[in-house]
Amino acid sequence: MAGTRLRGLRVLVTRAHPGELALLLGAEGATVVHTPLIGIEPPLDGGTELRARLGALDAVDWLVVTSPAGAERVVDAVSHAPLIRLAAVGTATARLLRDATGRDVLTPTHQLAAALGNDLIAAAGERPQHFLLALADQASDTLETTLREAGHEVERVTAYRTVQLTAPPDAVERGDALLLASGSAVRSWVDSVGVATPPVVVAIGPTTASVAAELGLKVTVVAADHSLAGLVEALCAAVAEADTIERADTGSVD
Repeated sequence: MAGTRLRGLRVLVTRAHPGELALLLGAEGATVVHTPLIGIEPPLDGGTELRARLGALDAVDWLVVTSPAGAERVVDAVSHAPLIRLAAVGTATARLLRDATGRDVLTPTHQLAAALGNDLIAAAGERPQHFLLALADQASDTLETTLREAGHEVERVTAYRTVQLTAPPDAVERGDALLLASGSAVRSWVDSVGVATPPVVVAIGPTTASVAAELGLKVTVVAADHSLAGLVEALCAAVAEADTIERADTGSVD
């Protein structure tokens, strides 16, 4: 039976593809208002460097990705490289790799790049390892720096580019809550409509919240579990505490 904690709530989802997040929200009775603020594009070189690196995985101990978009672009290659070990930030990203390869994927309990770095160092043991990081063009260097400082060899390759999209001018009025899953989405929102927001704003983690604070956008709550499920749970908790949201009885927004 579907949940009711978000029944009648219009939730702005800013991811390129609503996917799993839309399913989780729908299961709680929410109306998903897809307002993509981030688009996914090929690297500027068309993926030439990525293909070259994926064609030489014999020299790599670990392949690491931090998003489903990254996983999608490496999964075919790693499926044919059974000796390489896999790691990912995020349960959805790890699941994509696991389902496609049938192999274990190291995933940190706290879904942050720094946490994955520490877990990788522990898993690597005393022998220096060779890591290939397939990341977005704008991804931070936290993971790379953490591994290098521990004495490991690290290569970083751009798996895809994130591009900012423009929110519609009436975006604020279209939703009762806004979910932000990346700093890039925050920047795109502010560039499009400024710092005005619906009554409830939820950030997936501290990095996203930090960008929001820097740009003057007020966040209601930061998800304690930095995952899509954690994002929805944080929204449910915030809505339960709010008493100023007028929910729609029915309806949907494309």
